[in-house]
Amino acid sequence: MKRRIIEIDQDKCNGCGACAAACHEGAIAMVNGKAQLMRDDYCDGLGDCLPTCPTGAISFVEREAAAYDEQAVLENKQKRMQKEGMTLHHGCPGMQLKTFAHKAASETAAPAAQESQLSQWPVQIKLVPVNAPYFSGAKLLIAADCTAYAYAAFHEKFIKGHITLVGCPKLDSVDYSEKLTEIIAKNDIKSVTVVRMEVPCCGGLEHATKTALQNSGKFIPWQVVTISTDGRILDTI
Repeated sequence: MKRRIIEIDQDKCNGCGACAAACHEGAIAMVNGKAQLMRDDYCDGLGDCLPTCPTGAISFVEREAAAYDEQAVLENKQKRMQKEGMTLHHGCPGMQLKTFAHKAASETAAPAAQESQLSQWPVQIKLVPVNAPYFSGAKLLIAADCTAYAYAAFHEKFIKGHITLVGCPKLDSVDYSEKLTEIIAKNDIKSVTVVRMEVPCCGGLEHATKTALQNSGKFIPWQVVTISTDGRILDTI
């Protein structure tokens, strides 16, 4: 099948190993001091490795490649971790089962009604028109789907005053960078805020936005906010 997959330029690779460490599927390994894609079916095409490469040696290509085999990846992880004396309980870190304990709200105090701060529709990156009028002069919020569920004050903290776009690179299996490049290049965007989860697959959304900003040819203030799975702001860059 023809699909998106990474390619490593051996001439640009400096052997730092950052991409191999960032690849949670184990598709990349260091061979004779250079990064190498070991198996096509281990590469999910999300590109968590791309932002970590200091020399720009990794890129996406469209070519004939074996389909991503999640079961094979999990079995390989299990073998590697058993060698290290560990046990793999779950697959993707974003799929690990967790429960969170929260303080119960006071039974005597009625919760204050909160208004939605969403100012436009649609919000899905795949559905929003590139030339929508609300992009003119917009402060753009590009958020991973899960962030609004994880962070309680999402509307007030992030959506308010912004035009909101949401997506999930893990589920959509699409490169958002092309459409985001069009939106940024063709409209008067004032700023860009990316809100992502701490899980590795969200790196695809961050990378797509950075690529779009670079490809747009514009200098626009931007920041990335990372949310933990239990609803805390972990980092802002």
